[in-house]
Amino acid sequence: MTSANNWFLWALLSAVFAALTAIFAKVGIQGVNSDLATLIRTAVVLLVLGLFVWATGKWSNPLLLPSKTWLFLVLSALATGASWVCYFRALQIGDASKVAPVDKLSLVLVALFAVIFLGERPVPREWFGIALVSVGVLILAIKH
Repeated sequence: MTSANNWFLWALLSAVFAALTAIFAKVGIQGVNSDLATLIRTAVVLLVLGLFVWATGKWSNPLLLPSKTWLFLVLSALATGASWVCYFRALQIGDASKVAPVDKLSLVLVALFAVIFLGERPVPREWFGIALVSVGVLILAIKH
């Protein structure tokens, strides 16, 4: 895989780990408040990422980052936290095989937000794929 395509490998790995997240979380939240489970998950992520950054020698003083970087990282963190709280609550009361695909409606929203806020312009083939994801989510969400 060429370096220009490395994003695809990382994105694919992200999908694999996201799938495992749903399965592990569904088992792990049985009999536990979903907000407490989210807190435990977040603490583990913080610890593991802290160790990773330190072990790879990539630590630098975060207070030296530009204020715009801080603003958007904080907004991203708030959105992540809200997403995780909602996701764990949905997993607690719904089937993982239904919750996870609906959660992936975020793909459609990312495409729309990227067009609106980032000026990205997906080509027709990409819009077709995004539409297929939308239809798939609707099929899974509709009760039969």
